[in-house]
Amino acid sequence: MIDAVARAGSVRKASEEVNITASALIRRIQGFEDEFGSEIFERLPSGMRLNPAGELLMHHIREQINDLARVQSQVADLSGLRRGHVSIACSQALLPYFLPQQISQYRQKHPQVTFSVDVRDRDQAEEDLSNFSSDLALVFEPLHRVEFEVIQSIEQPVNVLYNAGHPLGQLDAIRLRDCLEYPCVMPSARYGVRSLLDTGAKHIGRPLAPVLETESFELIRHYVAHENAVGFQIPIGLDERSQNSLRYRPLPARDVPVGRLYLGQMKGRRLPVASSRFIDQVVLAMEKLTIPPP
Repeated sequence: MIDAVARAGSVRKASEEVNITASALIRRIQGFEDEFGSEIFERLPSGMRLNPAGELLMHHIREQINDLARVQSQVADLSGLRRGHVSIACSQALLPYFLPQQISQYRQKHPQVTFSVDVRDRDQAEEDLSNFSSDLALVFEPLHRVEFEVIQSIEQPVNVLYNAGHPLGQLDAIRLRDCLEYPCVMPSARYGVRSLLDTGAKHIGRPLAPVLETESFELIRHYVAHENAVGFQIPIGLDERSQNSLRYRPLPARDVPVGRLYLGQMKGRRLPVASSRFIDQVVLAMEKLTIPPP
């Protein structure tokens, strides 16, 4: 109930989620505040927001829920039947190939474990960890808040994507300045790939002027088939087995800095068994990860 209002930011929206009337929800919150001995929400013209006391309370509630899930997972392990739920916040590049493979591999051994995957940019992913919405995060070039505990990381150079007949394919080595001669499709500024491209463009004194800026890496991959355009992606989001007309090559580090993909969790948090074991599997997969040239 409290969590629903905190997430929705309004009683009306939260009442629809928990399936009671807005007036009944208000009475429940007021009753809880009376019993708790303090107001936990700020009443604003635009809705309701947790006050400092409410933030402390929600943090405590989420810790208790996490501890209960961890104990339930440990009890299930005692009988040799691993159960539980693994929640993941990740960059878009993990969706097409890496995560489906890892989740499927894990569930072959532990079919009672369920998963949820939320696509997040590098700021949102760390926010999900801090509010217990996600157990682990797989993000490219995160912002590294204090609460973010790095478990594993691997290098991921920025690749340029282009259609099979594109003139870039005739070059022995593709430089960033070559790419900027053509219409460019780029992720928006809050994504790590764009941050690295911005750094590279400043280094060579060239402005970035994308003809299409998007939050969808899927759109980038498909748009390069049109207008002789070029796009950008990291290797873990590409698959040489399904190239068809798509080609990709890494940009040299002297043009665009090599980024890193990070696996992390909230610092100090004791994760449920299912999540911990899945992290162990992902760590091994990242250690073995190599992307063959196309």
